[in-house]
Formats: sequence, structure tokens, C-alpha cells
Amino acid sequence: VQLQAFGGGLVQPGGSLNLSCAASGFAFANYAIGWFREAPGKGREGVSCISKHGVTTYADSVKGRFTISRDNAKNMVYLQMNNLNSEDTAVYHCGASPKGATMDALWYDFWGQGTKVTVSS
Repeated sequence: VQLQAFGGGLVQPGGSLNLSCAASGFAFANYAIGWFREAPGKGREGVSCISKHGVTTYADSVKGRFTISRDNAKNMVYLQMNNLNSEDTAVYHCGASPKGATMDALWYDFWGQGTKVTVSS
């Protein structure tokens, strides 16, 4: 089982990034996928998740700015992040849940290495 998040980097406030999560080794289409982030000094926070049927959920802090999508043919999930601000600075992780789409990290069985996003001028 492998999940790999990538696409992070340094971006100026107001800028955009598109994160990707590549999955392998499990029945991807049967899993919900979630994006979580960890900012310095803070716990893991749910950002967005997408069910196996494509139903999406967003944290209030990112609604209207972030868009999650999935491509089951490629075993990929994406997080398009627009209008970034300093509070979005964190390490972003993707996780896979067989129990449904949720913003509770405890429901996720598999996690990948994170990708760092830094929003700074």
C-alpha cells in the first residue's frame, strides 16, 4: 500500500498550487480519500475529503478556495488550492479511508508522506 502526496512548494499569498496524491496497492475506487494538514505547533487538521462516489467535503477555512477531485482510472486525487494565505502553510498529507469520507483522521487506514506548502512573500 502506498500513498504519495506531491506538488507542494513556496507560493506567495494569493497564489495557487495543485497537490496530487498517487495511490497504489489497494482498491482505490472503494476508498474515500482525504487531505489533511499539519501546521507547525498544531495537530492534524482535515482539509477536504472525497467519497468513492465523488461527494466532496471541505473545512470551513478552505471553502470556496480549494477543490478536491479524483481520477479512479489513474488512482489519483488532486487538491487545487487557490487564493492561498499564510494560514495554509503546513505539511499536507493524503489518507485513504474504507469507512467513508470524513474529516476525522482516525477513520483513515493508510497515509502517505506529506508535501510541504509554504505561503510567504
